[in-house]
Amino acid sequence: MATLIRGGTVVNADRAFRADVLCEGDKIVAVGPALAAPAGAEIVDAGGQYVMPGGIDPHTHMNLPFMGTVTQDDFFTGTAAGLAGGNTTIIDFVIPNPQQPLLEAYHQWRGWAEKAAGDYTFHVAITWWSDKVHEEMGTLVRNHGVNSFKHFMAYKNAIMADDETLVKSFAARWNWVRYRPCMPRTANWFTSCSRIFCARGLPVRGHTPCRALPPWRRKRPTVPSPSPTC
Repeated sequence: MATLIRGGTVVNADRAFRADVLCEGDKIVAVGPALAAPAGAEIVDAGGQYVMPGGIDPHTHMNLPFMGTVTQDDFFTGTAAGLAGGNTTIIDFVIPNPQQPLLEAYHQWRGWAEKAAGDYTFHVAITWWSDKVHEEMGTLVRNHGVNSFKHFMAYKNAIMADDETLVKSFAARWNWVRYRPCMPRTANWFTSCSRIFCARGLPVRGHTPCRALPPWRRKRPTVPSPSPTC
């Protein structure tokens, strides 16, 4: 079934312009002025309207069980609200419990998402580490299209990734992708990440070395300290 959206103002990342948009099924096949309507096409009059690509929300938590609560929106209500505001795709988070297999959690979230009104995909959180986690990360990338992994730096003694998990996870990810940003926060982690980079011939960039301030930047206005309160 073809749909011709006629007479609207198409808004892309680089410019806005008057044009028609021809869709075949769920694909846009042509954008241009005065497009001919195929036989039997539905004509949508978009005069005076903006026509733009659907938005993508890259950080959502639908149906998320968290610390004894569950988020208010499930995959239907959340994606339906998104569609009403122009967002057609969400990227939600699969967050395994510690010791829960990644694939089990992934399929659990996929089950919850079957009711979604729009498109969706997933980040997967790494909340613990073992050889099995390493193996299942590869399976998620190769077989399920997952291409980003989340590491929590908060929620200690729950889902926070400790330094060992962070280092081993980042090392594992180079088996499937060329580059992932790494922001080490401890000297041990920085050393470990540096070795990973060097072993793969990648540049290691640290912070610019501290330098003494030039004279014109050394003077600062004196601000009286507030009285301490207990």
